[in-house]
Amino acid sequence: MTATQPPSQFPSQFPSQLSIDSQPPVAYPPSTLKRARRAVACSPFLLPLFATMRQEGVSLRAIANTAGVQQRYTRRPLAELAAEDALLWLIDVGVLRREVDGQGLTDSFRLTPLGRALVEQWSDRQRIPSPTLGDRLANLLARWVRLPAWLQ
Repeated sequence: MTATQPPSQFPSQFPSQLSIDSQPPVAYPPSTLKRARRAVACSPFLLPLFATMRQEGVSLRAIANTAGVQQRYTRRPLAELAAEDALLWLIDVGVLRREVDGQGLTDSFRLTPLGRALVEQWSDRQRIPSPTLGDRLANLLARWVRLPAWLQ
């Protein structure tokens, strides 16, 4: 095959759509998995939120205030600022990413491959494991002493 052949002559080698699920799983270091599990377990969010994020982006407005409780994304209403802060921590840890459209960043969030791996592990249990006191302290300390972006 040459570079001058039209794309219609080699569709089997270059599929038009690649699914994230069709890619081989990424092997994460144990410390990365532990930190991600701890961050999700300590977050105010419930498994239905992450299950939805696996399929589509979820906007901040759907998570914050009473909407999050109604959709079973949170146990209690969260102020928009508190919800965004918790979501941004999960981005820093590598579990979530902001969704992007043609105009740039949106207010929606989706799972990363690391987040997908965690949700798959917990889908059998129907809930996220409860964090221990040690998990809560380690997560709090990691959030508190994280370096600013300009120092990293």
